[in-house]
Amino acid sequence: MKQTYTAVLKQSGPWWIGWIEEIPGVNCQERTKEDLMETLRLTLEEALEFNRREALEAAGEGFEEMPIAV
Repeated sequence: MKQTYTAVLKQSGPWWIGWIEEIPGVNCQERTKEDLMETLRLTLEEALEFNRREALEAAGEGFEEMPIAV
């Protein structure tokens, strides 16, 4: 299932800076808007995978995974 997130973008001088609204700590800076969107996408993927691994490690053995929607 593909999820959609919100990128907040701003040009500051020669730089584009951006954040992923829903995930704290996912922010990037690039020279072009296109590069920024790609870097944000890659950084978001890495953050989500890190969070998944961290949650599974914290749960240890005998856990159950359930989908949740908001």
